[in-house]
Amino acid sequence: MTIDDDVMKMARRRAATEERALKDVINDALRLGLTAGRSRPRAPFTFALKVVDGRVMPGVDLTDRDKLFDVMDGRG
Repeated sequence: MTIDDDVMKMARRRAATEERALKDVINDALRLGLTAGRSRPRAPFTFALKVVDGRVMPGVDLTDRDKLFDVMDGRG
């Protein structure tokens, strides 16, 4: 097995900082890397759209945003 120089430097630095054996640091890093993402993937979120026939309420102007918001907020 060949370990890239930059990875070995990081591992040696970590081992020195944590006062641990280099092999332990490398083994822990490998364990973390190999077990990451092993949980079951979640099913994609889905929802059902309910489509209904509708029409504009009398007196509601869909081109006037402020008046439309007033109606939606119960002020119109």
